[in-house]
Amino acid sequence: MAVKVSMVSLGCSKNLVDSERMLFKLRKHGYELVTEFGESDVAIVNTCGFIQSAKEEAIETILEISKLKEEGAVKKLILTGCLTERYQQEAVQEFPEADAVIGISDTRDIVDVLDQVLQNQKVVRFSSKMQAELTGERIISTLPFFSYLKIAEGCSNCCTYCAIPAIRGRFRSVPMEDVLEEARRLADYGVTELNVIAQDTTRYGEDLYGESRLPELLEKLCEIESLKWIRVLYCYPERISDSLIDVMARQEKIVKYIDMPIQHCNDEILRRMNRRSSKQQIVSVIQKLREKMPGIVLRTTLITGFPGESEEQFAELSEFVKEIKFERLGCFSYSQEDGTKAAEFSDQVSEEIKNQRAEIIMEQQADLSAAYNASQIGRIKTAVVEGFDQWAECYFGRTESDAPDIDGKIFFSSGKKLSVGDYVQVKITDILDYDLLGEVISDESTE
Repeated sequence: MAVKVSMVSLGCSKNLVDSERMLFKLRKHGYELVTEFGESDVAIVNTCGFIQSAKEEAIETILEISKLKEEGAVKKLILTGCLTERYQQEAVQEFPEADAVIGISDTRDIVDVLDQVLQNQKVVRFSSKMQAELTGERIISTLPFFSYLKIAEGCSNCCTYCAIPAIRGRFRSVPMEDVLEEARRLADYGVTELNVIAQDTTRYGEDLYGESRLPELLEKLCEIESLKWIRVLYCYPERISDSLIDVMARQEKIVKYIDMPIQHCNDEILRRMNRRSSKQQIVSVIQKLREKMPGIVLRTTLITGFPGESEEQFAELSEFVKEIKFERLGCFSYSQEDGTKAAEFSDQVSEEIKNQRAEIIMEQQADLSAAYNASQIGRIKTAVVEGFDQWAECYFGRTESDAPDIDGKIFFSSGKKLSVGDYVQVKITDILDYDLLGEVISDESTE
C-alpha cells in the first residue's frame, strides 16, 4: 500500500509553486497524495516567514499537526519553507516533533528526505548556497483553469523592511526558453489563465540578458493559442517602462490589470525604505497606465507606521489614496522584522498608532471600492466560472479585474448549465460589499 502524503502551503503564490513541484516529485515516486492531514502518513508544511502574522500562522499550523502526530493520526512531519530557512536552528530546537527540518533549496530533494524519514532517520538539511529550483513539472493545486507562472526567484531590491533577500537569496531570472516551456505545459494541462509572478516581475531578465525582458516574454506568452488571460503581478513602479505599457495595451490576452506595490508615497519614507521610486514617478506611471489603457484596474499595497512616519507623512499618504483612487488596495501595519535594517531604526512607531493608521486607510479604501463597484453596474464584463454556490443558488467567479485569492468575486445567475473554467459575458446588476452581482447574457455580447 502506498504511503499517503499531505501538504499545506502557507504564504504567497510563489511558495505555492514550490509546493506544487514537490507534489509532482512525490507522486512520480509513487507516494499517494491526499488533502486531509488526518488521512495521511506523512504531513509536509511549506511555511511562510515573511512577517510576524505569517510566522504566527506557520507556528499554529505546525502545532496543530504536531498534536495529530502525538495522537497517532499522522506518523511523520516534515517542515520546510521560508520560516525554516530564516530560523534554521530555532526551528530544529523549537519543533523536536518534526522528523525533518529542511531549507528552501533542499525541497529539490524532497523524495530523498521523505525516504529517509520513513526509515526513522531524523533529517536536518540546509544548503549553504541558495539553489532553489527555478523550473520543473508541477501538480496544479489551484482550480484547473488557472495557474501561477514564476519567472524568477529571490530579490535584489533590499528594501529596508524586507527579509526576502536574506531568505530567498538574490534575484535570479528563469531563462526565457524554460519559462515558455512551462507555460506551454500548463496550457496543455488546460490552464487558460496565467498569473505571472516573481518578487519583482519588472526586473525579469536583467541578470541574464542585461536588461528587462518582461515585455518580450509577455509577447511570446500571448502566442500560446489556448491562453485567454495573462495577468502581471508584483510590478515595481520605477521599472514599468513605456515598452511594457505598450505591450499590455496592445495585447488582448493581457488583462488590463496591474499589481504595483508602492508601499508609501512620501519621498522621505520611500528613501528610508530603500525604494527606488519617488512620489512623482509613481504618479507619472499611474497617469501613463490610465491614459494608455482606459479602465485599467490598479492594485497596490501600502505600509503604515514605518519607523519615523510622522502625522504629516501619514496624512500625505491618506490624501494620496483619496486622490489616486486605486481600484484595489491592501494596507498593512509595519512589521519590525529580525535582520532587516529598518528593525534597527531608533524611531519605531507604536503598535497602536501603526494599526490605527492602517485601519484608517482601509476604511477610506472601502468607500473608494464601493464607489468603483457601483460604477460597474450596467456594464457587461467577461467572467470565468469558479463554481456554484448551492446556498445562494448561483454561480460565482472572477472578472479580469480580479486576481485569484486576493480580490473580490462576481456572483451571477445563468439560464444554462456552466462548468468551472467557462468564460461568459455577465451584465453587472448590483454590488455586495467588495463583490459584484450579475446575470449571464448572450455569448455574442461583448464588454
